[in-house]
Amino acid sequence: MKFEHKLIRGTLINRYKRFLADIMLDSGETVTAHCANSGSMMGLKDEGNIVWVSPQTNPKAKLKYKWELVEVDGSLIGINTSHPNRLVQDAINDGTITELEGYQNLRREMKYGQNSRIDIFLSGSSLNDLNCYVEVKSVTLSRKKNIAEFPDSVTSRGTKHLKELSQMVADGHRAMMVYLIQRNDCTEFRIAADIDPTYAAALDAALYDGVEAVCYGCNLTNKEIIVEQRIPIRL
Repeated sequence: MKFEHKLIRGTLINRYKRFLADIMLDSGETVTAHCANSGSMMGLKDEGNIVWVSPQTNPKAKLKYKWELVEVDGSLIGINTSHPNRLVQDAINDGTITELEGYQNLRREMKYGQNSRIDIFLSGSSLNDLNCYVEVKSVTLSRKKNIAEFPDSVTSRGTKHLKELSQMVADGHRAMMVYLIQRNDCTEFRIAADIDPTYAAALDAALYDGVEAVCYGCNLTNKEIIVEQRIPIRL
């Protein structure tokens, strides 16, 4: 996925009210950017971090910029949670996510479960007759060198999604969790059970029920984000 416009470099002043970030651009101008990330952003929101923003293209938007990337210890992290579904869709279409090859039809944000929307719904497989429900989670947390973790805060919504995926398997479908690491510096993935033990237990139960889970890493630059390689999951 290439960024639609050239990103603008700046320095983070403060992230607040979950969806707002004050940033001083390299030009010296101070702006408020939209932060499309409702998580805690643990380890990413320190004052003085180098960040990149994109100009807002929606004329109805209240803010002129969107926060896209942050640099921590020399590594880029993608913090815009509106991108992972598109990134995974592209990676399915180009064959990078081999576990999801063979489907003829792909839909995004389809209603299912209990007032939920599945991130990606796949049907028309040439390999089997099972539809596949795909839930995508953006992974940005890393507390130990080379290890990515999810979640970075308690996620009751994530737990709900796991239970709904289990129900899809019980109904005779296929279901998969795709954890997408939006960082350059991680080679292993783990569940942050100390942060949300309920989510960790729900994932164990979902895997027992037949829900599949894979993790993929990205290569990030200030020009594009590309899903590149499968990352081992350590449970």
